Amino acid sequence: MDPIYVTGHKNPDTDSIVAAMAYTALRNACGDREYEAACLGHVSDETQLVLNKFGFSPPRRIYNMYTQVRDLDFDTPPVLSAAVTEGRAWQMLQDHKEISALPVANEDGTLYGMLSREDVASYNMALVTLGVLEKVPLYNVVSVLEGKILNDAGEEVDTVQGELTIALPQGRENLLFNRKNAIILCGDQPDMIKRALDMNVNCLVICQAELAEEWRSYPTSTCIISTPFDAYRAARLIFQSTPIGRICRTKEDLVCFHLEDRVDDVKELVLKHREHCYPILDDQERVVGVLTRYHLLRPRRKRVVLVDHNEASQSVPGLDEADIMEIIDHHRIADIQTRNPIYVRNEPVGSTNTIIASMFQDRGLMPSANMAGMMAAAILSDTVMFKSPTCTARDVRTAERMARIANISLEELGKEIFSASIEGKSVEELLFTDYKEFHIGGHNLAVSQITCVDSAQMLARKEEFLKVMGKTAREKKFSMVILMLTDVLLEGSQLIYIGSSETIQQAFNATPRENEVFLPRIMSRKKQIIPMLSALWG
Repeated sequence: MDPIYVTGHKNPDTDSIVAAMAYTALRNACGDREYEAACLGHVSDETQLVLNKFGFSPPRRIYNMYTQVRDLDFDTPPVLSAAVTEGRAWQMLQDHKEISALPVANEDGTLYGMLSREDVASYNMALVTLGVLEKVPLYNVVSVLEGKILNDAGEEVDTVQGELTIALPQGRENLLFNRKNAIILCGDQPDMIKRALDMNVNCLVICQAELAEEWRSYPTSTCIISTPFDAYRAARLIFQSTPIGRICRTKEDLVCFHLEDRVDDVKELVLKHREHCYPILDDQERVVGVLTRYHLLRPRRKRVVLVDHNEASQSVPGLDEADIMEIIDHHRIADIQTRNPIYVRNEPVGSTNTIIASMFQDRGLMPSANMAGMMAAAILSDTVMFKSPTCTARDVRTAERMARIANISLEELGKEIFSASIEGKSVEELLFTDYKEFHIGGHNLAVSQITCVDSAQMLARKEEFLKVMGKTAREKKFSMVILMLTDVLLEGSQLIYIGSSETIQQAFNATPRENEVFLPRIMSRKKQIIPMLSALWG
């Protein structure tokens, strides 16, 4: 069954990562095993510290939700070797009438070509005209004729080739076969057998007859094969010994698709080339199936549950091509749209994990001690040790309950989280760890937040931050880029910004200086910074 990904926002913080893992654990515990936690970006040092402390690994990272070839119900026919005989390949095509062509692979599984019924028919029609078998492995010939090698000379032969002739009793010498480069088919005809062996023809096929002992030891270089088929049928079958690698269309002449290719791109190429079917390859170029235009009619959409966000710009690329199953969040309702009614749980609390803890309670379940510890850490992180204005009494009660289950101290855990070292990181890493983009009243902007216990240390790198923020604003054509240096001890935030100083002054009723201003009791991007800008811009 295809997974249902549970994921938080881009540049995930601890609350986002833990919420995805906690909700996945809840659904799995209730028997819904298809739920899988995922994340959309690099796991921060703070989050990794929490994961390590409670013995968890980071969730799987996903990069998009586009409908891809891997989401199609494509066909998976047998993949043949290029050395397989035409006869065996034709039987495969007959056994899989729903498939118009079979993939042909090299020994390592990579694509060699595609063999269609048209390829086989064209080859056979050409042979009817020429009547000459090109060099093929002896074992191929023996296989299609269901034959046996009858003499020692045959054991020394590796390949067979030549003009195919059915030896009939003839009264005139000029009508008899007279070329050494020939394959002779005959029955119990001693005169024809002797003539063929004396001429050292390439191959003698004895059809529905026993070979006398004297001919088995006859001095000759001719390979002798017996077959249970009559000469007419053997003449047709022997051409089916050709390896399909000579018949099929090779990779250079084919349009191929990969499992990661977007369905929209595939549709354009299918309309352009109009082949019956196309090979599908994995990231190692190995064949995994074949695609026809009928498979494109009803692709399976990826399924996703959004936690800790409900804004398209903060979510996974390709979300519009996915089926959103649920949204669990504590932010403002934004711009995400769904095709069908879904379950939405949005509550005014300080952490998504507070909501998910309630969902455990609703189902009569208790998270494990380690999971509870992680959830407590996530609540502490998102509420800035209960000092954020987004924090509610319910957040405090829930964190205390989770701490009791995990048998840990919230105070010690909080200090450990916010004392995580930020030294040695580049300004890019610091800026984009907790970074979100917004569209408010015709303005595009980004707000990043760094929570620390020593904002002065961060302010010392102000010029470095402004340089990167300015570059971001130019590249993305943002009217403003804001960095919040939220100081837990000072219970406020130092704002560094790129954009209009007048906007900052009007929105926050504070006078900035040199692209910097301190805002006391401003701890929350969601509940303070964004609402103030929204009020200003309408």
